[in-house]
Amino acid sequence: MSNPSQITNAKKIDEDEEEKHLRPSSFHQFVGQTKIIKNLKVFIKAAKIRKQTLDHVLLSGPPGLGKTTLAFIIANDLSVNIKATSAPIINKAGDLASILTGLEENDVLFIDEIHRLPSLIEEILYPALEDGTIDIIIGQGVGAKTIKIDLSPFTLVGATTRTDLLTSALRDRFGIPLRLNYYDPESLQKITIRSAKILKCKITDDAALEIAKRSRRTPRIVNRLLKRVTDFATVENLNEIDIKITRYALNKLDIDDIGLDEMDRKILTTIINHYEGGPVGIKTIAISIGEEIDTIEDFYEPFLVQAGLLKRTPRGRVATRNAYEHLNISHTNANNNDQRLLFD
Repeated sequence: MSNPSQITNAKKIDEDEEEKHLRPSSFHQFVGQTKIIKNLKVFIKAAKIRKQTLDHVLLSGPPGLGKTTLAFIIANDLSVNIKATSAPIINKAGDLASILTGLEENDVLFIDEIHRLPSLIEEILYPALEDGTIDIIIGQGVGAKTIKIDLSPFTLVGATTRTDLLTSALRDRFGIPLRLNYYDPESLQKITIRSAKILKCKITDDAALEIAKRSRRTPRIVNRLLKRVTDFATVENLNEIDIKITRYALNKLDIDDIGLDEMDRKILTTIINHYEGGPVGIKTIAISIGEEIDTIEDFYEPFLVQAGLLKRTPRGRVATRNAYEHLNISHTNANNNDQRLLFD
């Protein structure tokens, strides 16, 4: 029988293998999220001094900011094992029971996309988090028995891109809730330079900053863009990645000067050209551009909102004045929409 703590989809496997050697393995190597890192160090040190298990940790924020990396760093700093899984593949009570009973004392259990846990699994998880026990039903019908099993103390680290989809009951069981924020260009430049050294390719400071500025303020995208720019530099037989080849490569990839790609622009132009700038519902947008709602909400929207190009309103999504200006579209309609929203 497959172990759900080791199963994931093919895309996830590819991403993990690709990023694994670039990921920091300690707090010292981790760049950015300064306040979160400082607080985590305190919480971990306190747990060590008291010789207690670290409280359960909830890491939230847009994709690619380092939630998985931090989970592994927490385990490394605690000098314990970590067992990683993803919520969508835990669809049976036996899956969760197998994972929990396999944990050793003070181990870290990392559950990615924890907001996608089935409700039945959540109910089983609650006593494990609060009391360190799990109830297992043996048999069926009138002869069924419930056996309570004591678990080794453990720390659950949950990662989510959608805290709004977490039930309050689950959210309240995390003693250490932490939200990761988008990175500034200077931090991303440092990450670019660090990754370039690991990949054994030379890069100029201005080229590293250019990649940083076009990476949607996200470390994962920094590493992806760096690899693709490196490909162009290799084909051009360059010994160093400079600003010229960087801009050439990123333009070829249709990544504009603030990091928008073809799909970002498609979302904004669809709202502007087809729906007069909005408001328009997310389902309508998804159908219009041929993309999944979850992908739009989890990956594209957070950055577009953060960049001031998109507004989420009770009536739907609205392209902002900044979006019109960035796309070089007359914003006459934007004025009407802004005015309309004030009186809705």
